Amino acid sequence: MHRTIICLIFVSLLTTAASAKDKYQRPGPIHETHDGDKWAEKTLRKLSVEEKIGQVFMIWCRASFLNVGNPEYLELLNNMQKYHVGSFAMTVHVDGPYLLRSEPYEAAELLNRLQHESKLPLLFAADFERGVSMRLMGTTVFPHAMAFGGDGRMQDAEAFGRITAEEARAIGIHWNFFPDADVNSNPANPIINTRSFGEDPRQVGDLVAAYIKGAHDGGMLTTVKHFPGHGDTATDSHLGVASVNVDRAHLDSIELPPFRQAIAAGVDSVMVAHVTVPALDPDANHVATISPVIVSDLLEKQLGFKGIIVTDALDMAGLTHLFSNNIGRAAVESFKAGNDLLLIPADFPASYNSMLQAVQSGEISRERLDRSVLKILKAKASLDLQHARLVDVKTIATAVGKPENLAFGQQTAEAAVTLVRDNGKLLPFKSKGTAKGGLPYTTQEVTRKQVLAVMFSDDVRTESGRAFTRELRARIPDARLMYVDPGIAAGMSSEVLKAVDEARTVVAAVYVVPNAGKVGNTVALADATGVLLEQLLDRAAAKTVVVAMGNPYLAATFPKVENYMCTFSNATVSEIGAVKALFGEIAIRGHLPVSIPNIAQRGAGLERPLQVANGGSQHGQK
Repeated sequence: MHRTIICLIFVSLLTTAASAKDKYQRPGPIHETHDGDKWAEKTLRKLSVEEKIGQVFMIWCRASFLNVGNPEYLELLNNMQKYHVGSFAMTVHVDGPYLLRSEPYEAAELLNRLQHESKLPLLFAADFERGVSMRLMGTTVFPHAMAFGGDGRMQDAEAFGRITAEEARAIGIHWNFFPDADVNSNPANPIINTRSFGEDPRQVGDLVAAYIKGAHDGGMLTTVKHFPGHGDTATDSHLGVASVNVDRAHLDSIELPPFRQAIAAGVDSVMVAHVTVPALDPDANHVATISPVIVSDLLEKQLGFKGIIVTDALDMAGLTHLFSNNIGRAAVESFKAGNDLLLIPADFPASYNSMLQAVQSGEISRERLDRSVLKILKAKASLDLQHARLVDVKTIATAVGKPENLAFGQQTAEAAVTLVRDNGKLLPFKSKGTAKGGLPYTTQEVTRKQVLAVMFSDDVRTESGRAFTRELRARIPDARLMYVDPGIAAGMSSEVLKAVDEARTVVAAVYVVPNAGKVGNTVALADATGVLLEQLLDRAAAKTVVVAMGNPYLAATFPKVENYMCTFSNATVSEIGAVKALFGEIAIRGHLPVSIPNIAQRGAGLERPLQVANGGSQHGQK
């Protein structure tokens, strides 16, 4: 009888352990538990050195449907089995500059499959700076972070975090590499810009803390970046070495306060940037990622951060140029500096082997390795992944893309719209144009083309301007639309300027947002498009409204602009919000979260009341 009871208990334990891989997660507020910590400590003791090293790496997982025999899927399995990878960063495939967004169900199915195949529960992270819609369709669309600075309401940032968390957890993502704690104090910054909440350290810190609270309530781990601050740089660290050339007093008053607030708010991880900070570490070859002075001394000891320290992507040129002869050493030096998680190594096998050699030789102690692995295991336990790994795909239909959340995303974009200049001659526009017939295909089009909209973007083949012009045409069906980019602007200049002369009202919508890794990266208009916009304003500034669909600093280069509106984002919700604002269908109440040199100071914004009910029709163009 005694033997029978023991056997039954043993079988029960095996069944329970096996079923953990098949149970569905129940996302709730993030919290560590005594039982979770015990699981992490017990698990750590069972891991080999090779398995521990696998836990400190995070590599790409591109969400799409993958057959079980697909080479890409087999590579994912190989990385888990051969290198014991414990974390994946979910993204999607790309085609040149275009993200090929997937569907939520495709992502959830792939992540579930990987979870089931893994010995230990996996952590899945993603870069959802503008919500899950950055990578997956059918989800809530949010504008860039700076739009929340223009909006200025902490409760909106908190809801932003909560909704993103709920949608992310529904598809199996546990960890967001956001919020951005950078203070964008340099108008020429080519890589932060609208990804930052603004230029005021206190406002940035408050919005960061609000987002963290909302995300935690929704069950998602958070990350502040890019420590110790990437806002006062003029170089894209994806392409080269960016330097923060300020003194310690400036760091203490501008760059560091939002990180301090994030730590006080309980942020789960801090991402370290590939930037040099001479005031902290004068070694020109020490970007922050590999600087013990910045990671161990400043972040851990002085700021008292106890959570997970994660590198920025190790494949970025800001770091790789230092290790061109031995790329695997980038991981070793980053880990030795104090980072716990090594993100997206340029050469994963080489990086893994370099870490293994460093531990086996004693260059990295076993105790140091255990300390980082334990942090990662505790993070997994805080999500209760040791008890349930999978997501129930049936819940996606109710958790993702809720109408009320979609409406909130739109409302936040509209609340951010900021009117910086208004000559009193154009706004608000009034709906006008050919009346539509009562039946399909019976419209009699009258081509008046009194309103011209010129869309300035990096590439006319992208979606930039499509939602804007669709909304404009819904109000003025015979508005004339023109799209230009650097490749065709010079050749189209005569045609565009002729159209400008013929129009009574001109809208110049300018799409410039930070674009990681773009050759010659800048947030200024390219030469050809910049020349064309300058020519347009030379002859028609009084009848032109310039709408900055992204970079708000644009007007500093074009001081002749008489009517200037900012949305701080090129998201579709911001395009729709801009058109509504032009037609007086929403109240304009946004205020600049940054100063525009020689144009306006932070906090500026001309408020305008609601002029006409949404979708209302008035005839006659001002």
